[in-house]
Amino acid sequence: MDAHKRHFSMAGKLALLLFAAMLAAVGLCALLIDWLGNALLGASLTLVVCAIVAPLIAQRYLARQLSLFRALSGSVASFRDGDFSFSVTRRSHDELDDLVEAHNELGRVLRDERQSLFQRELLLDTVVQNTPTALLLIESRGAIVYGNVAARQLFHDGRKVEGLKFPQLMENTPAPLREALGEGRDRLFSFEHAGQEETYHLARRDFHLNGRVHTLFMFKRLTAELNRQEVATWKKVIRVISHELNNSLAPITSLAHSGAELLRRGDHEKLGRIFETIEERARHLHGFLRGYSSVAKLPVPELESVEWAPFLSRLQQHYGFERGPIPSEPARFDPAQVEQALINVLKNAHESGSKEDEVTLTVRQIGRVVRVEVSDRGPGMSDAVLANALVPFYSTKRSGSGLGLALAREICEAHGGRIGLANRDGGGLTVSLTLPVE
Repeated sequence: MDAHKRHFSMAGKLALLLFAAMLAAVGLCALLIDWLGNALLGASLTLVVCAIVAPLIAQRYLARQLSLFRALSGSVASFRDGDFSFSVTRRSHDELDDLVEAHNELGRVLRDERQSLFQRELLLDTVVQNTPTALLLIESRGAIVYGNVAARQLFHDGRKVEGLKFPQLMENTPAPLREALGEGRDRLFSFEHAGQEETYHLARRDFHLNGRVHTLFMFKRLTAELNRQEVATWKKVIRVISHELNNSLAPITSLAHSGAELLRRGDHEKLGRIFETIEERARHLHGFLRGYSSVAKLPVPELESVEWAPFLSRLQQHYGFERGPIPSEPARFDPAQVEQALINVLKNAHESGSKEDEVTLTVRQIGRVVRVEVSDRGPGMSDAVLANALVPFYSTKRSGSGLGLALAREICEAHGGRIGLANRDGGGLTVSLTLPVE
C-alpha cells in the first residue's frame, strides 16, 4: 500500500504515544506541585486524565500488533508443517502491511510450487508404475521399499511387494533368475513365465538415498525384440549362404551339363579341365561349411592374466602395426581367442590398401573395460557394408570368406564385451574391441 494511503503511520502513532506519555509525566509533576502548593487544580485534573488514558491507548495498539505477530508466527509454523493454505489479514494501514503482503505472497508461491510438484510426482509415478520394465528398490537390510506393477506381476502374482524381504521373495523365483542375481552384474537370462520362454535383461545399480545404501533392480523383457532381431539376423545369414551356394552350385551345374554333353560326343580331352573346376568349387564349399562350423562351435574362453607388452609383440609377428601407449596393468582374457580376433582385424586393415605404418593399434583402459582399437587409412565402409560387416559369411571381397569380423564379434561377446566399426575422419576405418578388465 502506498504511503499516502495510510491514515496513520507507525511513526505517527509512536509519536502520539510519546506525546501522551510526556503529558502524563507533566501531569504527574503538576500533581506534585498541586499537592505541595495547592495550585492549578483544573490543569492537574486534565493531566491526570491524560496519564490514565495514554497507557490504555498504548496497550490497545500494542495488543493489535502482538495479535498480528502471533498470526504470522502461527502461519509460518503451518508452512513448516507443509500447510500453505493460511494467509493473514488486518484492518490497520501502516508499514506492517508490506510484511503481511510479502507473507501472503510467499504462501501463494509455496501453494503453486506444491501443486506443480504434486503434478510432476503424479506424472512420474504413473510413468514408473506403468513401464514394462520391472523395478524393485531394496534398502540395505534387504527390505523391498518399492515395486512397480510389472514387478508385482513378475514376482508376486500382482500383489504388493513393499515391506517384504528381497531374499525371501526370490526363493520362489525360477533358478535362472536367482543365478542371474547371484552373479552381481548386468546380464541376459531366460526362464519360463506364464507358460512360455521369456528373455530378460537384468540391470543393477547401487546408490545412497537418505544416507543409506539402496539397490535398484531392473528386469527388462526382451523376448519380442530379440525375436525380431533373431529373424532379421537369420534373414541376413540365409541371404549370404544362398549367395555363396549359388556362386558354387551354378557353375557346378553348368559344368556337369557340359561334361555330360562332351561325354556324349566322345570329346574326352576337355573333361579333365571340367572336373578340375568342379573339384575347386567343391573345395570352396567345403571350406565355407568348415568356417561356419568354427563360428557355431566357439569354445568357452579360458581367462588368464595377460601382460600387454609381450602379447602385442607376438601379435606383431603376424601383421605389422604402429603401437601406441599401453596400460601398465594386465587384463584377463583368453589370449589365444583374442589374438585370433585381432589377427582377423589386422588382416582386413592390411588388405584395405593401407601401408604398414598407417595401421595403428592402441590399447586404453576406461574404467572397468579395456578398448583395443585397430585403425587403417583404407577407403572405409559404406553404410550398407557397416550394417552387414559383422554378419557371418558377408564379404565384399571376391575371395573373402566373410568370417573374420564375425568370428572377432563372437570372441568379444563370449568375453562379455563388444565390437564396433566406425569410419575415420580423413578416410579409413577403426575397429574397436571392448573387453571387461575383470
